[in-house]
Amino acid sequence: MTSTQSQVKREGNISDSFVSLSGGDRPPLPQRFLDLKKSLVAGHEDKVIASWQRLLAQLKHENSILAKEGSNVIPSLEFANLDNDLERLRSEIKKRGVAVIRGVVPEQEARSYKSDIEEYVRQNPSTKAFPQDNPQVYELYWSSPQIRARAHPNLLKAQTKLMNIWESSNPESAISLSQNLAYADRLRIRQPGDATFALGPHVDGGSVERWEKNGYGLGGVYDKVFEGSWEEHDPWDASTRVFAVMDNYNGLGACSMFRMFQGWLSMSYTKGFEGTLLVNPLLQLSTSYYLLRPFFKPVRESKNLSTEEYLAADNWVFTGSEMTSELQGATPGYGQELNTALHPHLELDTSMVHMPQVKPGDFVVWHCDTIHAVDKVHKGQSDSSVLYIPICPVTEQNAQHMVRQRKAFLDGTPSPDFPGGQGESQHIDRPTVSYLQAHADSEGLRAFGFEKLVAAESDGPGAREVTEKANEILGF
Repeated sequence: MTSTQSQVKREGNISDSFVSLSGGDRPPLPQRFLDLKKSLVAGHEDKVIASWQRLLAQLKHENSILAKEGSNVIPSLEFANLDNDLERLRSEIKKRGVAVIRGVVPEQEARSYKSDIEEYVRQNPSTKAFPQDNPQVYELYWSSPQIRARAHPNLLKAQTKLMNIWESSNPESAISLSQNLAYADRLRIRQPGDATFALGPHVDGGSVERWEKNGYGLGGVYDKVFEGSWEEHDPWDASTRVFAVMDNYNGLGACSMFRMFQGWLSMSYTKGFEGTLLVNPLLQLSTSYYLLRPFFKPVRESKNLSTEEYLAADNWVFTGSEMTSELQGATPGYGQELNTALHPHLELDTSMVHMPQVKPGDFVVWHCDTIHAVDKVHKGQSDSSVLYIPICPVTEQNAQHMVRQRKAFLDGTPSPDFPGGQGESQHIDRPTVSYLQAHADSEGLRAFGFEKLVAAESDGPGAREVTEKANEILGF
């Protein structure tokens, strides 16, 4: 996936990525979005309407299962048995779009990351965070635990194995799934009782870009959904993502690297309601729903209706001549947000399920289209702490990002996708290249862009070609 923007961003924090956290307004979208919506379904409106009916029926069925099963539906794998578990749970991971890999980093090692970070912050009181007066999410990208974790051979192995759940429908596609590129993201140390980091259901990777023809449309990522054939939409086809643009508006925190999975490495013992992650584990269905929702409206509003009556398929009709520019929950330059009022058939109150209990060293991943949220209130007794670490393949655009990220690491400035400023450039004990070299093997150095990438024997022609191109971009 590509970004049309690469300029340095203004200073800020994680709240700038979402309208609901930043307190911003959502003005109506301009006329061009109405024109766009009409063009997406023109000539096959009947197919889209029929597909919506099928979608609502399937959602109702699957939501009833989630209401009963909750976190039990989340696939759980053991790092010590990763190959077998991946084979056994592959179809379930593809359906759910989320997984927990247990014991990727030894427990004590992962827990020590947190105390090392706290010491780094203590030494550097200028560290930016959200909220600044009671930090829960730190604007840190280059602390020693983040460097060690991103370069950890176990984590790199897990990332590469998970990447291969994806497939390329076109072997010529310029993407390699055989090695992971490290992406520098933030970290969370959320304290008991916190209610400030109450990030509701959302999807990263832009918002309006999912409908835009010069956004995800450049790769035809969601064409099947807009054609009225959501069942044929393959969220795991890497070929469609190569040319997709996720950030047309230079949003703060908008990602210009293609992250196949978002993820975090736990540094704490955390269970549901203890400041942890919630996901909607119905990848294909939920994605199709939030994409088609702007084309439909209720005949009768929810007031004076039972929930069942309001959600009934015969209460929802194609907007037709009354279509507006609205894309529910999408604002240019911000992440896609979802809620019960705007997306009622997702039944988010019961379909957003907690991550199962995790220990330090467990690695949690979710597909880049997955709806996710965090607990509104941390009701636990101890911190809920994670290092955000996604999974990124080799593409030309990802390599271009790596050049900027490598410079940011050397300078100690924020990771290029994130709010700018001097970052950690003046921080005491900030790791340098020699620290990375002391803690990373060749695979780790390749992931950071400090060693030449190597094509795998299994790579097809597209993967080999893009590896060569990436090396050129990285200066090798």
